[in-house]
Amino acid sequence: METRQQGLLDAEPLRESEEDNMVSDVDLNNTVTEEEREEIQQELAKLEEEISTLRQVLSSKEKQHAELKQKLGITPLSELRNNFSRSWYDMQTSTAYKKTSETFSTAGQKTSAAFNNLGSAISRKFGDMRNSPSFKSFEEKVESTVSNIKTKVGGTGGSFEEVLSSAAHASTQDTPSNHLIDSPEETR
Repeated sequence: METRQQGLLDAEPLRESEEDNMVSDVDLNNTVTEEEREEIQQELAKLEEEISTLRQVLSSKEKQHAELKQKLGITPLSELRNNFSRSWYDMQTSTAYKKTSETFSTAGQKTSAAFNNLGSAISRKFGDMRNSPSFKSFEEKVESTVSNIKTKVGGTGGSFEEVLSSAAHASTQDTPSNHLIDSPEETR
């Protein structure tokens, strides 16, 4: 014969007599006597009546709640605003929001510093470029052209078109490779 194991599971199968006892404990037919049935129906009716009463009380309380809110001037829109404000405040006081805000602040400061450095570098480059010989030459040509135009407009009393064409003609003589500007006589 096998030795019996201790614990929840037994190594031996259930004997037939134990199975019979277990089945007899469970009432599969669910037979209820007429007296028990009547008691259950009375209890069911009593519960339904209590539920109906509770619904009426709840409805009355909801109506009273709405009236009090109306007297206080609390509208659904103001409630929504208050809920939104409360939620916004809760979010701002949360640890995640504070950490994110600090991170963005630091990033903004670093970005601002980078743009300042970039602006300084660009200003320095423009300063260097302005001091270069080619820019000085360009600046002198522009100044001489402007002074020529001023002299011709003020001195001869010619038309504005004549002054512009003579300025263009003068600039083409200064830079022989520039043939893009035609004189008005050539276009007619």
